[in-house]
Amino acid sequence: MNTEKVTISAQITPNPNTLKFVLDRLILQAGSINFTTVESAKGSPLAEQLYALSGVNGVMVGPNFVSVTKGFNTDWSTLAAPVTDVIQTVLTTVEKPVDDTLAQRESQSSSSDSAIERRIKEILDDEIRPAVAMDGGDIQFYSYEDGVVSLHLQGACSSCPSSTMTLKMGIENRLKEEIPEIVEVVQI
Repeated sequence: MNTEKVTISAQITPNPNTLKFVLDRLILQAGSINFTTVESAKGSPLAEQLYALSGVNGVMVGPNFVSVTKGFNTDWSTLAAPVTDVIQTVLTTVEKPVDDTLAQRESQSSSSDSAIERRIKEILDDEIRPAVAMDGGDIQFYSYEDGVVSLHLQGACSSCPSSTMTLKMGIENRLKEEIPEIVEVVQI
């Protein structure tokens, strides 16, 4: 447990319903954990306590940030300070604020992956995921079949108004540039 005060800065994201709270310390070594429901937050004190705040609809924890998505009827002017307070309290009083075994690293290649799947995951991990994390989100590889790449957008990206453009104009174009076998990239 680190009882030292945490420096937290809130940053806007392309999704007006999501703020990214950047921390001055690591809370995960790698990957991300996307808590999409109150039930999924069970066992992770940070996510549980954020969901206890009225108006919180989503929590994603990255290595040094927490993305919080609010409901449409909630205003950031009333929610940002309580979110910051919860993050500060949990990170300075709880030994293990998140269960880091939940961190998603599906994009890491395995021996059963095809050459195309390995290359897709490499591009995602080296180029796309770091850029998306800067906006408070994450992207997980789901599958590659018959030229179609299926991805799961998380955090700020999951309900962002520009997620379709990011997926089609950004990610799809970049993957097609490197891997001509790719026909389409879709979100699951």
